Amino acid sequence: MSRKILDGIKVLDLTNVLSGPFTTLHLALLGAEVIKVENPKDGDLARKLGIVPGLNKQLMGTSFLAQNCNKLSITLNTKSPEGKELFRKLVKDADVLVENFRPGVMERLGLGYKSLAEINPRLIYCAISGFGQTGPDALKPAYDQIIQGLSGEMAVNGDERLNPLRTGFPVCDTVGGLNAAFAVMAALFHRERTGEGQFIDVALLDSIMPLMGWVAANLLIGGEQPVLMGNDNFTAAPSGTFRTQDGHINIAANKQEQWEAVCEVLEVPELKTDPRFQERDTRKKNRKALTPLLEAKLAQRPTAHWVEALNAKDVPSGDILTLEAALRQPQVQHRKVLQKVPVAGIGEVEVFGLTALFDKTPGSVDTPPPTLGEHNRTIYGALGLSETELSELKTKGVI
Repeated sequence: MSRKILDGIKVLDLTNVLSGPFTTLHLALLGAEVIKVENPKDGDLARKLGIVPGLNKQLMGTSFLAQNCNKLSITLNTKSPEGKELFRKLVKDADVLVENFRPGVMERLGLGYKSLAEINPRLIYCAISGFGQTGPDALKPAYDQIIQGLSGEMAVNGDERLNPLRTGFPVCDTVGGLNAAFAVMAALFHRERTGEGQFIDVALLDSIMPLMGWVAANLLIGGEQPVLMGNDNFTAAPSGTFRTQDGHINIAANKQEQWEAVCEVLEVPELKTDPRFQERDTRKKNRKALTPLLEAKLAQRPTAHWVEALNAKDVPSGDILTLEAALRQPQVQHRKVLQKVPVAGIGEVEVFGLTALFDKTPGSVDTPPPTLGEHNRTIYGALGLSETELSELKTKGVI
């Protein structure tokens, strides 16, 4: 059996909802022992966030199921003296701690990085927040949509008819989670070389903005404000979405030879020498004149025909699939992007696995998302607590 990259790494996961759980999911898929430390009442808020009310009542909502495979769950009231003591015991041999509370919460509990580093100097402590630990906005509340608006991301989406426009999934949370996972891996690498743990400060606002690098560069370097282009790509023409006989097609003719191949496939060779379209930069300026000329030809055949014909000439093109069709397409199935895992009381569910394919240390979905406190006996038993002690702690509301 292949060894996993993070075998032997213990992660304490104090996160809720999405950005933090997305971070620790990737660590878990790479083989880390991820222990979710949840409040005894109802745990991670995502347990109640989902489209199926019955699962929400079971504290196994679809939002939780999507992000928490391969993890263990314990319950702990870190506000209680007994809870703090137990938590410090867990920290002693932990490698990583991830939390996404508002700045200052852990310090007020007496469980901030500085105090925990005294217990375990090798600890890598990753704090994820909307705006980071410092700065004028650090203490403001933030959800994904707030960050989408403040980052400029919503302002560059859509067209003159629909703007500002939110991305259709929580992109800031997920990108922030990926940024944090990358940072934790880098910190683990640093610790391998030096033995040092460290504090990592990840902000969702910081994380999303570099993704707009090209658009930002046009403004910062070229002095050009973003232009609302909807489904058109500002880097080239024709590059965007076009109508066909039975729907739409994406075409990205970014190179001159690709543009010429489009003219050949659509049987409009005269456009190659039309002065409005002959050169790349003039084509971009005249895209509104070009698009209807191309769509007049594209409307004569279905999308599937044009996708095959254009790809055969090395012009990147593709259908625009529904989410369901996208999840079921042969390429995605071949890559095993989705994996099935049995969940007690629910049945088999499909979740996303690790999408970086390692040939020597592959990641995999091995266990289902845990029920709340499912591993209390295992984890606390390993700390030396007896059944009687666990029962007393439960009665007190500590676990």
